[in-house]
Amino acid sequence: MALNRPSTTAAEAERERSEAPSSSPAPAVTRAAAVLDVLAASASGRATLSDLARELGIPKSSTSNILQALEDAGLVARDGSEFSLGRKLVELGASYLSRRDEIREFYQFCGGAPALSRETVRVALLDGDHVIYLARYEGHPAVRLTSTIGDKMPASLCAVGKALVARLHERDWEEMYPDDAELPVLTPRSIRTGREFKEELRRIREEGYAFEDEESTLGVVCVAVPVPTRGAHGPNLGVSVTALRATFTEEQKLMMVSELTELARALGNPMGGWPTS
Repeated sequence: MALNRPSTTAAEAERERSEAPSSSPAPAVTRAAAVLDVLAASASGRATLSDLARELGIPKSSTSNILQALEDAGLVARDGSEFSLGRKLVELGASYLSRRDEIREFYQFCGGAPALSRETVRVALLDGDHVIYLARYEGHPAVRLTSTIGDKMPASLCAVGKALVARLHERDWEEMYPDDAELPVLTPRSIRTGREFKEELRRIREEGYAFEDEESTLGVVCVAVPVPTRGAHGPNLGVSVTALRATFTEEQKLMMVSELTELARALGNPMGGWPTS
C-alpha cells in the first residue's frame, strides 16, 4: 500500500500494448492512449520525446504530433524536453468518480460510522491481478503511508485485492496464480507464491473477510470485504480500512469487519456473495 510506487513498468506497459489487437479503428487514438500509458508507468512520471518514440516503436515525428495534440487538450504537460500527465486527466477522473453512486454513498456512510469515521477507508476496483483505488476517506488521524486515489497495487499484496480475488471462481485462481508463481514482495510478511496465496484465499472465503498483516507496509494492517455485485456485469469493487499495527486490537478488527460489511451491502446488491466453486 505504499505511496509513489509505479503500478507497472514501462516494459510491462509495452508488453500489454503488444498483446492488444494489431488493428484499430482509430490508430491515432490508440497511440495517444499508449503515450498516456507509458507516462503513467514511468517511475519518474516523465519521459522525453525520444523515450516515448522508442517505447511506442513509431517515428519521432509521429510521436511529436501526438504529444502536441495531447498537450493542446491538457492531457499531457511539457517541461523543457520532458512530458508528464496533464491536469486535465485529474478533472476527467474526478468527473467520472463524482457520477458513481457507489462513491457518493461511500463517503456518506464512512462519515457516520463509529469505527470507520476515525480510520482510513478506501474503495478499490479489481483490474486483472491488480486493484485500482477509486476513493479514499480519511479519518482522524489518517494513515498516510497507504495508497491513495488512482494508485494501483498487486492484488496479492493488499487486503482488498485478496477479498476480490477470493470472490472469483477457483478455476480463475489456478489460471492467475499457479502454485509455483512468484508473487511481488514488499515486506518480509508478503505472500510469496501462488500456492500460499490460494491457501489464503480459501481462508478468506471461510471467514468472510480479508486481513493484511504488514504485507505491503511494515507497521500497517488492513481489513477488507468485497462489495456484492450489482448485476451480472457490475464492477468488482471492494472496501478496506487501514490501521496502525501498534494500536490494533482484535476488538477493533471485529468492529471494522462489521461496519465494512454493512458498508459493502449499502454499496452493492445484498443478494451477492461468494461463488460456489
